[in-house]
Amino acid sequence: MQMLYQSDSFVVVQVELPAEAGTPARGGYEIVDKFARTDIWLEGVIAESFRRGVQELVEAERGAEDFDDFIAGYARLAQHPLTLH
Repeated sequence: MQMLYQSDSFVVVQVELPAEAGTPARGGYEIVDKFARTDIWLEGVIAESFRRGVQELVEAERGAEDFDDFIAGYARLAQHPLTLH
């Protein structure tokens, strides 16, 4: 698990799950919306789309506000209330 981004509004964590007997390795991104107190898990095609979008922002040398705006588009899909374990 690696924290990729943190702002006043969001935390983005990349998770890589190792392969287990008979299953391939997999991973994705967890986005936590601090204000809405929700989180969402992205994997597969959606995670790849997210990764490409972030890479484009990095290459364009965009600022934190642009990253927050981009992440907010995915965070709006969150249906899970944030709970502490």
